[in-house]
Amino acid sequence: MEFPVPFGTVPVYQAFLEAIKKRGAGVEMTEDDLFKVIEKHFKDGVDFVTVHSGVTKETIEKAMARNERRVAGIVSRGGAIISAWMLHNEEENPLNKNYDYLLELASEYDVVLSLGDALRPGSVLDSSDYLQMAEMLEISRLVERAWEKGVQVMVEGPGHVPLDQVAPNVKLEKSLCKGAPYYLLGPLVTDIAAGYDHISSAIGAAIASAEGADLICYLTPAEHLSLPTPEEVKEGLIASKIAAHAGDIVKLGKRALKKDREISEARRNLDWKRIYSLCLDPKKAKKIRERFFTGEGPCTMCGELCVYLILKDL
Repeated sequence: MEFPVPFGTVPVYQAFLEAIKKRGAGVEMTEDDLFKVIEKHFKDGVDFVTVHSGVTKETIEKAMARNERRVAGIVSRGGAIISAWMLHNEEENPLNKNYDYLLELASEYDVVLSLGDALRPGSVLDSSDYLQMAEMLEISRLVERAWEKGVQVMVEGPGHVPLDQVAPNVKLEKSLCKGAPYYLLGPLVTDIAAGYDHISSAIGAAIASAEGADLICYLTPAEHLSLPTPEEVKEGLIASKIAAHAGDIVKLGKRALKKDREISEARRNLDWKRIYSLCLDPKKAKKIRERFFTGEGPCTMCGELCVYLILKDL
């Protein structure tokens, strides 16, 4: 099967599950087990893989020694797997220890490395703590090592971040990682939005986009609750597209404003067909407008008091 868009995987998930079947426990996964799965994904033709190379044994041990206590703990699945593996085996993260070999494979198969945020905050109360910052510092070093070997990388960013820390987080990554592409998971700006996390994340994503984020990972209303339905995936994608476009207006100015101008002109002319064609979800927009009125003219929000009718009459 061929995809017209970049396709990525997280090989450690498969390696961990295979170790459970083969060895009885995921933490019994060997370094060879992990790298065999990684190379298999490369051979299968993936465009990028997420590798949690930035979390180290030293970081975890220092956090424990400092009695660092997070409200939500480690919420990255890959981060939890690697951290559990290090603690159980008392060994360094194989994705960090063997990073040069990983770069050789990525170069050979022309695969982009997405440096996963294994220690991202899973609560706004954990944002910008020691664990997150220590990992970001290590990732900044890994970015430069990748570039030295001609390997493309992008950096994954935090998940739960208070509103006032979103912009500083983006600026910090851009500074430490010398402008490397930044890929943000949301970020969610509050933890209370279960069922509406696509809105919470879109708020954070709009700020991140305006500050220079390069890639926004969408969230659905089902985040933290369930696997999403197709309709919830659509809602999440649209919320993220709105956030990304809002940021582009700040970053790109007139280059991003073409559709905004066109839809504003269509509204001024009460040109509903044109308005629908420019919407992110034409069917939904049409359905809402035609709930009470299907003819030409103004919508039912203002009716005959529509500003464009008043001005037109004058």
